[in-house]
Amino acid sequence: MSDGTATTTTTDLDVRLEKHRVELTGYCYRMLGSSFEAEDAVQDTMVRAWRSYEKFEGRSSLRSWLYRIATNVCLDMLTAGNKRARPMDLSESTPLAQAALSPRPDNTWLEPMPDNRVLPTTDDPAEAAVAKESVRLAFMAALQQLPAKQRAVLILREVLAWKASEVAELLDTSVASVNSALQRARATLAEREDRAAGAAVSDPLDEDQQKLLDRYVAAFEGYDMTALTALLHEDAVMTMPPFDLWLTGHDDITGFMTTLGSACEGSRLVPVQVNGLPGFAQYKPDPEEGGYTPWAVQVLEISDGRLTGFHFFLDTKRWFPLFGLPLHLEAEADQVEKGE
Repeated sequence: MSDGTATTTTTDLDVRLEKHRVELTGYCYRMLGSSFEAEDAVQDTMVRAWRSYEKFEGRSSLRSWLYRIATNVCLDMLTAGNKRARPMDLSESTPLAQAALSPRPDNTWLEPMPDNRVLPTTDDPAEAAVAKESVRLAFMAALQQLPAKQRAVLILREVLAWKASEVAELLDTSVASVNSALQRARATLAEREDRAAGAAVSDPLDEDQQKLLDRYVAAFEGYDMTALTALLHEDAVMTMPPFDLWLTGHDDITGFMTTLGSACEGSRLVPVQVNGLPGFAQYKPDPEEGGYTPWAVQVLEISDGRLTGFHFFLDTKRWFPLFGLPLHLEAEADQVEKGE
């Protein structure tokens, strides 16, 4: 079907726009660092496109036109200058002896995102790998440090493989300006040591990585700190947004889990695909109603056969519905299937 101005029914247009929702959500998510703001931005993009479709002259593809609208929406949303971050981007790690749970506002934090909302289906393994790497938490955090237009240029050129001329047309600028912005963006990312954090995760997981995850589930559900320590890199990091506390090293991590975090003992873990990484929905025992109640979405980073980071996103009223997860597990249910 042509992307020109031929008469299109409302239903046809809705279908054509909807085909681009997942990739546009991925783009807006990389731009904004927020799951919900990304979905709001895409919805705004769709509404603007629907309302102005009669003015669409077909000089570019429908896809390019939608990206232009989405870029403008994101740039408008970013004018406030807020840069979403992880706890380790904002402060030094805290020794266990000084650990305190101090929350910061929601708009402080980089947010998790289910893979199926941002990663389009593709038969190209290399393309799929790039897409997954580009939504991993460390890379997403690095993106947030870039000025908004540099961010757009880097995503369009490096992640989506647009030509410099295509990006220049989208941003109403010159090819030279696009190339300069890309060079500056690359230099900024190169300065960030954590850019490659978690990048050793295979796609799909290799046998050793899957065994590591199986051992992690057994250790966490059994609350076996000796077994968990054996899985953690000596410099492993644990974060718990919305709290700004973050811990480093297996001694402090396991020490926290047996003190301030002791209520997690007896938890159950349900696999989820999140930010191009392995993860779990954590349910902890519910003493009032029985069974298990949502506690966190966990995102795991793996490198060299060890867990280098695990990140607990605790705002379950927001995250569990986003991931299509139930808000209660019966006591006898050891596994549930994630909703679509």
